[in-house]
Amino acid sequence: MEILKVEKLTKVYGKGETKVTALDHLSFSVEKGEFVAIVGASGSGKSTLLHLLGGVDRPTSGKIFVEGEDVYKLNETSLAIFRRRQVGLIYQFYNLIPILNVKENITLPILLDNKKVDEVYLKEIIETLGLQNRVKHLPNELSGGQQQRVSIGRALMNRPSILLADEPTGNLDSKASKEIMDLLKLSNKKYGQTIIMITHDHNLALTADRIITIEDGSIISDEKVTK
Repeated sequence: MEILKVEKLTKVYGKGETKVTALDHLSFSVEKGEFVAIVGASGSGKSTLLHLLGGVDRPTSGKIFVEGEDVYKLNETSLAIFRRRQVGLIYQFYNLIPILNVKENITLPILLDNKKVDEVYLKEIIETLGLQNRVKHLPNELSGGQQQRVSIGRALMNRPSILLADEPTGNLDSKASKEIMDLLKLSNKKYGQTIIMITHDHNLALTADRIITIEDGSIISDEKVTK
């Protein structure tokens, strides 16, 4: 079942001589439960694409449908709700709230939505992430890998339609990187989580089901990964 559809997505910055086309009529779709890696060099447009998919920025033209809903027909209030409920974001630099402990950071999206925390699901996520002994710790008391685990937990807590990961291992050593990738694959298989991961590392991309390569704002290849 198709969960994401992108139609002729274009993003242009500036005008005249300073005009830059970051994305140029991109079109693709993603099936529910797919793990897709989007690769490209710096400046290829992949981060711009991620921001548009997450409802953080608006396109110059084109459409994005998530579960059949035209995202950019939403007003600002509805778009904020969309970002909170339907998109899970994992950043390279974790973006945890420094004064909140592990449990509080993970449950933050639920509390912001004025919803009751599903304690059974929370316990399962914490155990899956291996953070049972860290729930009361603040971010500055955790390693980089542990902080990224918390970021993944926060992204999963709302059971989002799509999980967007922006260079999720870019700030980690090789051991922690492997652990984070293993956790992303586990969330994909265990929870059927649809994942779109931005990376410049082709070896990381090979862990996904499919690789979309972007160059100068255009898709130059879209292929399944043979395993």
